[in-house]
Amino acid sequence: MSSLYTDATRERLLNLRKALRANPVVHAPAHALAKALQVFPPVARLLHFTLATKGYATEDYGQWVAENDTLTAADRAAIRSHIERLGYKPLISVVMPAYNTDEALLKAAIASVEAQLYPDWELCICDDASPKPHVWRVLQEAARRNPKIKVVRRDQNGHISAATNSALELATGEFVALMDHDDLLPEQALYEVAVELNAHPDADLIYSDEDKVDGNGRRFEPHFKTDWNPELFLTQNMISHLGVYRRSILQKIGGLRIGFEGSQDYDLALRTIEETSAERIRHIPAVLYHWRQQAAEASFSEGFLDQCAKAARLAVTEHLQRIGAEGVTVENQPELPAWLQVRRPLPDPAPMVSIIVPTRDRARLLAACAEGVLQKTDYPNLELIVVDNGSVEPETEALFQKLTADPRVRLLRRPGPFNYSALNNAAAAEARGEILLLLNNDIEVIEGHWLAELVSQAVRPEIGAVGARLLYPDGTVQHGGVILGVGPHDGPRVAGHLHPSAAREDTGYYGHLRVARNCSAVTAACMALRKEIFDQVGGLDEVNLTVAFNDVDLCLRIREAGYDIVWTPHAELYHMESASRGTDVKPEAKARAEREIAYMRQCWGELLDNDPFFGPNFDVRYGDYRLAPVSRRIKPWRRQA
Repeated sequence: MSSLYTDATRERLLNLRKALRANPVVHAPAHALAKALQVFPPVARLLHFTLATKGYATEDYGQWVAENDTLTAADRAAIRSHIERLGYKPLISVVMPAYNTDEALLKAAIASVEAQLYPDWELCICDDASPKPHVWRVLQEAARRNPKIKVVRRDQNGHISAATNSALELATGEFVALMDHDDLLPEQALYEVAVELNAHPDADLIYSDEDKVDGNGRRFEPHFKTDWNPELFLTQNMISHLGVYRRSILQKIGGLRIGFEGSQDYDLALRTIEETSAERIRHIPAVLYHWRQQAAEASFSEGFLDQCAKAARLAVTEHLQRIGAEGVTVENQPELPAWLQVRRPLPDPAPMVSIIVPTRDRARLLAACAEGVLQKTDYPNLELIVVDNGSVEPETEALFQKLTADPRVRLLRRPGPFNYSALNNAAAAEARGEILLLLNNDIEVIEGHWLAELVSQAVRPEIGAVGARLLYPDGTVQHGGVILGVGPHDGPRVAGHLHPSAAREDTGYYGHLRVARNCSAVTAACMALRKEIFDQVGGLDEVNLTVAFNDVDLCLRIREAGYDIVWTPHAELYHMESASRGTDVKPEAKARAEREIAYMRQCWGELLDNDPFFGPNFDVRYGDYRLAPVSRRIKPWRRQA
């Protein structure tokens, strides 16, 4: 970085890079970030390098857009035909605050709404007392030209929350779409929203994927989001754009709150979800919003990101207080303040945890695992159940004698053919703990708080199972959660790990390796869950899934029963053998594996092909969120053909 910048400035710029290398908790206004990149060109280069080298910026995104997200004349005709057949055509009010917007950008934003293929919209714009006279002139001209455009001007500048509320007062639609004054809507955006509302007319909140657009109209940095992910939402504003709200709820909660500028839309969404249920929050896996960057002239506030992070932290803290989450604290992550970390307390007294470790010989591995559990873990109330599956080596027997001298350790003898599910089920039946922790014998403890972190999640009534961040011995990521339906082979795919072999310091796709989030499954190499849930769903399948995918099947049955699965990076351990263990190609093992794959496909095939936390625009051959050459999503107008 150039010596023209002071140490303090360099530090601020590096912090900016960290905050923006994926998706921040809140989106700073396009004009602010654009100006930052204009004033500090090295930051622009640094951000581009950071994103591009990680593969998430997808340098081939332009080609992907051309092949997967560009309307043809035939598409437009099909959309118009579909609109005519829609049984429900709600009025959608697009609400836009404007302040000193560049004239060309403001006109382009308005034009993008006027170009919507869906005709039942109105555009409600508030000029927040802009000193530049062209803003009000452009708005008045637009209102005279198009009766569906409503405008109002504030006498005094009130900032974004007040201005949005003033625009919201003009709205008469059943639903409200929030839009910034210099961004763009693709022409099919409101049509896609209307289609979703026809399929789910009780929806209260709809959000879409989004990308960015530069001053030359080039689209870049797509954010393809997960379906509703309440745990992830507590760490970052994953709704953002395009966010569409039922207007009656916005009226009930009083619109945007003054004092949350910088995270006002995050606070709004948090208060909205308190008035609805998960089933009424819908995600459209398509880019329906273009967030403009690098094209405006407003000044950059050096303290803006700190202000955003502080407002986000306050919004989440107050949300958790309102829903009765006692003792929970919210912090900005030290190195990545744009993302939040929610710290949950343990019950008092802490519930007993029964840690179940199946083993057969491999005394060295078991010794290291047991030492970590018994000596390095700071959790106050645990028992260790070692399930011996027919060990024969003298050193293993000697280790058993040593371990069982500790009153917290019990040894269960279960000889016979290896059946991972049966071994764990047998131990679970004997467990005294309220919480079960399924643990491989090749897990090593890194820091003492890991178990408390898992239990603090597992005791929550809505949580069914919790997984940890597991590292290979070289420090790269082995487990960041399970993605359904991914795999490098050409045969039937069941599941794979997220971000396999990513660097330990890697943030992952939009922070997914650094924040707690919901996922479809976690590995039983380290899985915590309440014993009552384990019993409720019938434990692990020891008949059909003796070795592989039993943990995925367990998690899917837990989700089917109505519970969420959480993966947390704040419980981190080593998984020692996974990096070097080879594939068992013995004929009997191969036949067993094929049977288990077939069973999973038979039971869960449709879900395996549609993981709600890994969208249709990603390549199922990989677990690192690279774009699929051809999107698996069937466009709604093509479904109607």
